[in-house]
Amino acid sequence: MNENVKEKVISGHKNGMTMLLLGIILYVAATLGVIFSASMMESVDGLAGTIIFVLCLIYLCVGWLIFLGLKVLKPGEALVLTLFGKYIGTLKGDGFFWVNPFCTAFNPAAETKLGQSGDIHEGKKGGVSSLLTIEGTGATANLKAGGIDKKISLKVMTLSNSKQKVNDILGNPVEIAVAVMWKVTDTAKAVFTVDNYKEYLSLQCDSAVRNVVKLYPYDVTENVDTTGDGKADDGSLRGSTETVANRIKDEIQSKVENAGIEIVDARITYLAYAPEIAAAMLQRQQASAVVDARKLIVDGAVGMVEMALERLNEKQLVELDEERKAAMVSNLLVVLCGNHDAQPIVNSGSLY
Repeated sequence: MNENVKEKVISGHKNGMTMLLLGIILYVAATLGVIFSASMMESVDGLAGTIIFVLCLIYLCVGWLIFLGLKVLKPGEALVLTLFGKYIGTLKGDGFFWVNPFCTAFNPAAETKLGQSGDIHEGKKGGVSSLLTIEGTGATANLKAGGIDKKISLKVMTLSNSKQKVNDILGNPVEIAVAVMWKVTDTAKAVFTVDNYKEYLSLQCDSAVRNVVKLYPYDVTENVDTTGDGKADDGSLRGSTETVANRIKDEIQSKVENAGIEIVDARITYLAYAPEIAAAMLQRQQASAVVDARKLIVDGAVGMVEMALERLNEKQLVELDEERKAAMVSNLLVVLCGNHDAQPIVNSGSLY
């Protein structure tokens, strides 16, 4: 990687309209010169007419080169320029520019379109495009019949890679998708440091997601350390999405910083167990929820029975021996913990 390259911003070249008008005027003048010199060659001053005719004809043949130096940039766009293979600078800012006509725009990622944001332009009128998917990434190569736009967008863009199947720290297969907001901050590094900065970013996103997800369980699990401090914690993919997303963001940023890319934000957009274990995990979650609910009901029922016995004892409404207390406790627990309404039996006789 060429990490020594530094971005150089070209300034003072917003004279595109002047050069456009100058080129048009010179073309009109050359056309009139050809007509005028042709009439001069028929007169006595034929040599001067011939010279003017040749000069005007030469300009008509090569004068179009002036228009090659005209560049139009909209807000949030940049153009990396090279002259015979040497980097000469980057045009930034909106406006109508004119540069050396022999300068060429360089952007090896111009044909690569990420599958999100405003970066895909398909089905343009008058153009034929074909999409080539780059397997394992969120990028596609868009090969258009027309010219390729070499401009680099400086706007915040969104990369939404397809769902990945990753094993969590417990070995359970999990499907996860992440949306990454990013932008180019150094155009020179982006085009010269890596071969294709868009593919590079997409692959690093995939790698970062796998590296981070494998450190967490899907749900909170005992005796699992997700922070690396040697202590068990409550971190999980489902319960700590903000923490996981920030960790993925930092992981990606550390990998793409040398490519002139800044990761603005990262968010988990999809998270679920893989289909082959989703049903079993759902049953486990349901069973755990039932157990927790039953535990809560029993705790509440025991408290209510205890309170009832204490109140009866305080008011001295009735004296119960241990056998009657046990029967009362049993009946109350059955009523309070049962799934169905109780069917009471009224005792109209004596207590015993």
